[in-house]
Amino acid sequence: MSYDVYGVGNAIMDIQVRCDDAFLQQHGIEKGVMTLVDEARQQEILDALHKHEVHYCSGGSAANTIVGIADLGGSAAYGCKVGDDNYGRQYVEEMRHLGIDVDVEPVAGGTTGTCVVLITPDAQRTMLTHLGCSSSLSAADINEKDIQRAEYLYVEGYLFAGDSTREAALKAIDVARQFGVKIALTVSDPFLIELCRDIFIQLIEGPVDLLFCNEIEAKALTGKDDPVNCAQALHAHCCNVAMTLGKNGSIIMHGGEVFPIEGVAVDAIDTTGAGDMYAAGVLFGITNNLTWQQAGHVASHAAARIVAQLGARLPEGFAAREMLKILEQATIASMVAVD
Repeated sequence: MSYDVYGVGNAIMDIQVRCDDAFLQQHGIEKGVMTLVDEARQQEILDALHKHEVHYCSGGSAANTIVGIADLGGSAAYGCKVGDDNYGRQYVEEMRHLGIDVDVEPVAGGTTGTCVVLITPDAQRTMLTHLGCSSSLSAADINEKDIQRAEYLYVEGYLFAGDSTREAALKAIDVARQFGVKIALTVSDPFLIELCRDIFIQLIEGPVDLLFCNEIEAKALTGKDDPVNCAQALHAHCCNVAMTLGKNGSIIMHGGEVFPIEGVAVDAIDTTGAGDMYAAGVLFGITNNLTWQQAGHVASHAAARIVAQLGARLPEGFAAREMLKILEQATIASMVAVD
């Protein structure tokens, strides 16, 4: 079997809870960022939320993108690491139910990674992540045969924050390069640039064919202020760049051209996974015979649907109901741009 995309990343069970700003302040939680915590700290916060409604979903940055590709009708596989516990079994079961090939040997006695996602009324998400055994993902866990069968390898930037996970990411990239598989990298989070700037630059200037980043990350990588200048600076080294601009849409750089993609206005409820779904739309499009501009439109609309709901999963039947309408709009937009 061949795949549109083989993803590699952390396996994190998301525990999504709505709360107010007062809760964050009371418990000394910095709003709007991802913070790595130990299991005890995470449990302390969960205990304080025991009266709140909780929603569980198999997640992780790259996993959200891989699920999005599958939801849109693409084919995908995922490399990760889970513990031999209830969360781990639920995680793998959910992914396989969606048609995603997950080749993983659960770690006996290991604890599956979890992330408490605190969603405030302004739709901001604040994340407290305990990596669990996902932090032990290593080069030995990379399935070389599955990578060889993919059109794209997709790697999340979070992997470069740990020694073992970095080696896993680099092994996957090396295998992809050997067998002519295109490589997509997402920066994942602005805080990673301070930690991983040199290796990100090496990859962008080297084997990466498609870079995903947001405006803040692009400015940090290039030292430039204007979004278009940032995108062009990155495109000077990387064949393709997809840079999100929040409510202002996104910019795709391909073949020396700038493709501005409009944002989709929605009432935001939860921004969890919006960037991940954007990457899913682009990757699905370019591996399924859409133009880069059409892929950008699919990505923009899919990401908007994620923002307008709780959780990082598209509504059932999204692709069947809305894909044709999105592509028609993209075609019209392309014709207008040409005129």
